[in-house]
Amino acid sequence: MFGDLGRPARVLLLGGTSEIGLAIIAALKAPADTQVVLAGRDEARLAAAGKELPFAAASIAFDAIETGTHKAVIDQVFAAGPVDLVIAATGVLTPQSEVDADPVLGARMIEVNFTSHVTTVLEAVAHMKAQQNKAQQNKAQRGGTIVVLSSIAAVRPRKANFVYGAAKAGLDAFARGLNDALEGTGIRLLLVRPGFVIGRMTAGMTAAPMSSTPAQVGAAVAVALEGDASQVWVPRSLGVLAMVLRIVPRPLWRRMRR
Repeated sequence: MFGDLGRPARVLLLGGTSEIGLAIIAALKAPADTQVVLAGRDEARLAAAGKELPFAAASIAFDAIETGTHKAVIDQVFAAGPVDLVIAATGVLTPQSEVDADPVLGARMIEVNFTSHVTTVLEAVAHMKAQQNKAQQNKAQRGGTIVVLSSIAAVRPRKANFVYGAAKAGLDAFARGLNDALEGTGIRLLLVRPGFVIGRMTAGMTAAPMSSTPAQVGAAVAVALEGDASQVWVPRSLGVLAMVLRIVPRPLWRRMRR
């Protein structure tokens, strides 16, 4: 997807310690001189994550909840040079029982899983449009690509984690609408919908059917980026399950454990 840029490719990972986000970067078919910027709160964890990548990595301070700072963060990253790929992977999964006990935790989860993506991705899009305008004479060059990590949870809210599902549903709708708005701009958006991902975020939980690992999601996204797809289910068969979930009668849906 990077083509002949005539310069090192640049990748920004929002949620710089995300297992899935890092797995996507590790799986990319990118030039060896690709530069990665990891955006997150924990400087030590960001540094450790960067050392595990096959590309040179730097970090930048980013707090998903501090929406007023997001423009400055994105401006700073793009000021250092064009960004070819933005991966929006910021996310938390707070158990529904904890949200029930403290609804503020639910609001915080929505801020991280949905609101922060709106502020950062829209700022990135503005910069990518500027990139595209500067490169209009080179018709082979895109303004950039954005990867948004949604979830099967966005398809239909479940009683086991309905606030998390609501946040993902909002993010999914935002990404689909933005994708339509970007038609003809030279900027591409890839919406990623994994199922249950076995990793740090889901530690201690029983894996659901059609589960995957961060590495499997990363590999699937890297393959999708080589083509022209606008969305990818991981695993692919999850797309069929999603259609079924939408038509399950509500009385039966309410009886489902998860």
